[in-house]
Amino acid sequence: MSKFLRVKTDTKSILTEVVNEEYAMYGGRGLIAKILNDEVNPKCNALGPENKFIVCGGLLNGTTFPCSGRLSVGGKSPLTGGIKEANSGGTAGLMLARLGIKAIIIENQPLNNEWSILKIDKDKAELLPADQYVGMNTYALSAQLRNDFGEKIGMILIGTAGERGYRMASVQVTDMEGRPCRSAARGGLGAVMGSKGIKAIVLDAAGPAQVEYTDKKKFAAATRTYVKAVKADPVGGQLFPAIGTAGLVNMLNGLGAMPTLNFSDGRWDKAENICGEKLAEIQKSRGGKNGHKCMPGCIISCSNLINDENGDYVTGSLEYETIALNGSNLGIDSLDAIATIDRLCDDLGVDTIETGGMLGVCMEAGKIQFGDDKGAIQLIQEMMDDTEFGKILGNGAEYAGNYLGVKRIPVAKSQTMAGYDPRGLKGIGVTYATSPMGADHTAGNPIGNPTVDPYKKEGQVEVSAFLQPFMATCDSLGLCMHIYMPSQDPANLTLLLELMGGRFGGEWDAGKLYQIGKQTLALEKAFNKGAGFTAKDDKLPDFMYKEVLPSTGCKFDISQEEMTQAV
Repeated sequence: MSKFLRVKTDTKSILTEVVNEEYAMYGGRGLIAKILNDEVNPKCNALGPENKFIVCGGLLNGTTFPCSGRLSVGGKSPLTGGIKEANSGGTAGLMLARLGIKAIIIENQPLNNEWSILKIDKDKAELLPADQYVGMNTYALSAQLRNDFGEKIGMILIGTAGERGYRMASVQVTDMEGRPCRSAARGGLGAVMGSKGIKAIVLDAAGPAQVEYTDKKKFAAATRTYVKAVKADPVGGQLFPAIGTAGLVNMLNGLGAMPTLNFSDGRWDKAENICGEKLAEIQKSRGGKNGHKCMPGCIISCSNLINDENGDYVTGSLEYETIALNGSNLGIDSLDAIATIDRLCDDLGVDTIETGGMLGVCMEAGKIQFGDDKGAIQLIQEMMDDTEFGKILGNGAEYAGNYLGVKRIPVAKSQTMAGYDPRGLKGIGVTYATSPMGADHTAGNPIGNPTVDPYKKEGQVEVSAFLQPFMATCDSLGLCMHIYMPSQDPANLTLLLELMGGRFGGEWDAGKLYQIGKQTLALEKAFNKGAGFTAKDDKLPDFMYKEVLPSTGCKFDISQEEMTQAV
């Protein structure tokens, strides 16, 4: 991974740049933060020519370590107004490594609103006219691109939401079967990709990645032992392969932290209808699949393929977050309806979490009733059709909530909270409030942490302060969080440090490893400061501090000062 590809959309030129040594130990989320700080004015219009759309893999991309091919995309977010990285599974991350690409940097804007396909193979990179693809959503687009460029390509796509600049537009990535069901969804980065006139990035790369190891035997030995530890892990090695991340429904509902009826409760009496066990039972009878791999080299297999009652494919990767935000949060207890919502969101190219938050405030406002699955689907259709109200909805929960006069809008830094209510899991509230990313559950989630009581404030700031650089390191390495989380165990951490030495050389300790995450966060905070963010923005919505969550009897009671001083 020795080169940057710099794509200038105004002149239709593509430059190949040798990676400066200064960037050698940046990858994934950290590399995005570094490039944005070096090259982008934080005060720029997120959908204007000064912003950049960056695509890259992590530091371990292309290696034989499993689950190391996560794809990161980034830029200034049109949703939060700050820095944003989102990452996804699929095949594109590994293909970047096979092509020797450390990052693709897409800049400026095309003249005359032209649309292009960025096509990259081992011989060349080129911008091709995309007129015939404009107006397609991602399922039709991916099928057409496979027909035009071959079955083995990897694709990074936007639907019509990205074309239109919807602030919650996602970047969709194809899985190993070519379906656009993997999503780098958060923060509206699909709109940034669309603002560059790029409808799709098509990657054609066969064969192994050319990775240089300082000590390949050391790397391989540590990897083998680490894999054994992951497979023995009760969550990543056993629960998720069996029933996927939907297995968290019963856990979070039991904890009293699962968003219910627009975050008005944390426990739902119909949760058993949308839980992982129920999903697995239904799909077994329909020929669906649990234990599906989301990317090459995956050993977790937490993904799934969801069929309808006729045995026909509906969607892939129906995850806990989508189920919670579009199930209990909306009072919808039909897994078929939730799967349909997921399919429509992936096809249109919008974030399912932000969609659930947006639909929740619509229900709170009485636009439709809680539990009205047909009404929810019709509102998504409004976005599909680009109606005037659909345009409002496409800009996310906060924008729609303000338009409808809703007071209870579950966002932090203008981004919808994920499937964990901070009054039932207080450490996640600290992360939501203080992370440069806004309300991202992957930025530092303390679920299951044995050192703190999730309902009490004591220790929560400290846990979040550890987890945020811990997870920023994960995102910079390019790892799936489910294979990375077992490294909290000291024995497994030792193995991870050994393989880092085998890959990059030198002696590695925990301080050196987590410094990757710390420098990433420092860069992100510097960008946000330049964009105008202050400590006053590190907060949760007022109702979280004022309203007791019935399931736990708690309010969120960690002050802004306590959070910002420690984190």
